[in-house]
Amino acid sequence: MIDSHQHLQKSDGLLVIDVQWDFCPGGLLPVPDAQKIIGVLNTWIQTALEREVPVYTSRDWHPRGHLSFREKGGPWPPHCIQDTDGAQFHPALHRDEKILVITKGTRFDMDQNSVFEETGFSRQLFHDGVRRLIIGGLALDGCVLQTALDALHNGFEVHIIEDATRPMNEEEGRRAIERLVKAGAVIL
Repeated sequence: MIDSHQHLQKSDGLLVIDVQWDFCPGGLLPVPDAQKIIGVLNTWIQTALEREVPVYTSRDWHPRGHLSFREKGGPWPPHCIQDTDGAQFHPALHRDEKILVITKGTRFDMDQNSVFEETGFSRQLFHDGVRRLIIGGLALDGCVLQTALDALHNGFEVHIIEDATRPMNEEEGRRAIERLVKAGAVIL
């Protein structure tokens, strides 16, 4: 892995995706070994804040009975329901008032797997002067993959911190890495 202390630049942005209780062990939709990424992410977050590189963190924030839930015909068990403990950021994740939170998954008529889906995030990144987006979080084969592909589509250079993400499924995680590399992402 490339050392974050040597490579973060002013035109970078750090994006931490969905490190919430429900995606961690004991949660309603746990990603295997999710807790192992928190220390790696915290190092990146602290370095970015020290270097005045913008840090963003996303969260799933579903209304009760969201269309992505099995009870409504979706693929997932209920998770990250607004104002519940499971929707909160993992308490070990470094938090700071300078970190901008992007809320997604709030729409009643669609799921928002990508942080770019109808959130205005691309505009925010351009406003902040970000050209390269460095990404970690959960899950590699879900929201991380979709967000990274959308970032590339929107013209950003994308780096994925491999040690700071985990897949729901190992094989799907390998395929996600292959898709990302093929699309032009750099794996750190």
